[in-house]
Amino acid sequence: MKKHLFSFVLILFCVNSVFLFTQCNPKVEKASILPLEDFFKNPEKSSYQISPDGQYFSYMAPYEGRMNIFVQKVGENVEEVLRLTSETERDIAGYFWANNNRILFLKDTGGDENYQLYGVNIDGSNLLPLTAFAGVRTQIIDDLPDIESEVIIGLNKRNPQVFDPYRLNVETGEMTMLAENPGNIQGWMTDHDGKLRIAVALDGVNQSLLYRDTEDQPFTTVITTSFKETLNPHTFTSDNQKLYATSNINRDKDALVIYDPKTAKEEELLYENDKYDISGIFYSRKDKKLQAVSYTAQAGIQRHFFDENLKAIFDKINAKVSNRPFGISDMNKNEDIFIVRTYNDKTPGSYYVYDVAKDNLTHIADLYPWIDENNMASMECVQYKTRDGLDIEAYLTLPKGYTLKTAKKLPVVINPHGGPWARDTWGFNPEVQFLANRGYAVLQMNYRGSTGFGKHFWEISFKEWGKTMQDDITDGVNWLIEKGIADPEKVAIYGGSYGGYATLAGLTFTPDLYACGVDYVGVSNLFTFLQTIPPYWKPMLDMMHEMVGDPVADKELLESASPVFHVNQIVAPLFIAQGANDPRVNKDESDQMVEALKKRGVEVQYLVKDNEGHGFHNEENRFEFYGAMEKFLAEHLQKAE
Repeated sequence: MKKHLFSFVLILFCVNSVFLFTQCNPKVEKASILPLEDFFKNPEKSSYQISPDGQYFSYMAPYEGRMNIFVQKVGENVEEVLRLTSETERDIAGYFWANNNRILFLKDTGGDENYQLYGVNIDGSNLLPLTAFAGVRTQIIDDLPDIESEVIIGLNKRNPQVFDPYRLNVETGEMTMLAENPGNIQGWMTDHDGKLRIAVALDGVNQSLLYRDTEDQPFTTVITTSFKETLNPHTFTSDNQKLYATSNINRDKDALVIYDPKTAKEEELLYENDKYDISGIFYSRKDKKLQAVSYTAQAGIQRHFFDENLKAIFDKINAKVSNRPFGISDMNKNEDIFIVRTYNDKTPGSYYVYDVAKDNLTHIADLYPWIDENNMASMECVQYKTRDGLDIEAYLTLPKGYTLKTAKKLPVVINPHGGPWARDTWGFNPEVQFLANRGYAVLQMNYRGSTGFGKHFWEISFKEWGKTMQDDITDGVNWLIEKGIADPEKVAIYGGSYGGYATLAGLTFTPDLYACGVDYVGVSNLFTFLQTIPPYWKPMLDMMHEMVGDPVADKELLESASPVFHVNQIVAPLFIAQGANDPRVNKDESDQMVEALKKRGVEVQYLVKDNEGHGFHNEENRFEFYGAMEKFLAEHLQKAE
């Protein structure tokens, strides 16, 4: 939860999701069927962080079925652990160290995503609500690691549509407004001294970078571009004068550049990948220098190093974890003690502490110690061509025991990701592993519009909901059938959020392709969806009209792409799940679909949870949802051989 970055690649809705089933070739040895709870219960320990002085660990772990915050002294054989929070209604949404003595955390109510900020000392004292305002959402703009008593936050308290920046005292809750949002600012950024120096504005479909030398000066516009062009500031250079930014201006891929806000010029191209967008940077606050950049390739996170010392550290860790993929999830202020997390496609991984000076790596926890990698399935990187010649990167997970050569006529779950302007990545996915454990092959595809593949690949998805975006998904199904992997009579589609929309679109516009579908908090009516967005999305509405469609100018397009208007084409059974408090996809989206289908006499199973929002977070609700989905898929896909 460090300094926030700004980019107008709008992610409308993402949510995790799942499926299940059992069906195996008799010549293939089945994997043992594992309890559903093994995949979807809360991790034993997660979200490890370290105090700025390196003296304490913090982590999240279950307490009465909810993820709460714990602290523990660093050291071997330390048994004393203190629980700092006692949330029983809903998991803590996230947390971070404000200073050596105090932790700040966020929580919402029933999935409404109006996050409130709280603070607590590491001995459990001075638990205070810092932004406990009803109906108000808190953003973290800067955790100010060099200013122990303060953070900078954003609140939409004055105007629900926009966020004003405040300097907040983490001990007392006292707040000072730093600027009043004129109504178009979508992001704020500070320099290395914690001074608010950058703002990003959105006016209709044009975005602007605003800058000031000092906090007592007004912001002035540096550059204005279409929202399709990215100039995303990550952090200031060490002298607080220029910006490290990712930009696709005059290029297709986001590249790392040095940008001078005083001259409005890109000064230097530091790194560019010819296939993928740059997604993150490593900057040392201690040494005040850029160290590395990262990007997401098909096989996972890749890095390019500028700093040989950091590269040497990564090489040493890599050797100690036997070349297993890993990332640095946190470090102390001196940057000599790292929290390392390993992972792969068969396990969510383990946490370690790495002492740079001692070159010592110590295991501290496994996220899911009950998961045996040997029982999990491999996620294969595959690629197929669309009908109009695009290359689609995808992931195919086959039930354990099968290979791309031996898999023949398997039941398949097609699992398009949410967003839609997001992407699937290689790694452990409990839903996918659950489905594979039940005997399903699972195909996840980065259809057009998925992020990380450049500007053109993103833009060709605009106003293509249910059209070429859906064709990309359909072409993936046909590719599996042509390869002989999928049994054409046993293909289901399941997705959450935009993936839920894609499920409804798949059953509507290609009704003969799927045996059944599961829609998890998905859009059914593009008109009502655009009318019920959260208030803080309203400034982006013109942009959404250009990306999704304008309800007036594109009325016929939106009607043709809204599944609710075409329910007469649906013949396959459908299961819909919805959170009653969803702020992104209003419950009415699911209600409309269920009502229309019932009028036609089409089988539809409907699960609504009154204490959930955009996706089910409470453990017992996950168990109920995935259990119901398992039965639904088994009923409609599993047939006697």
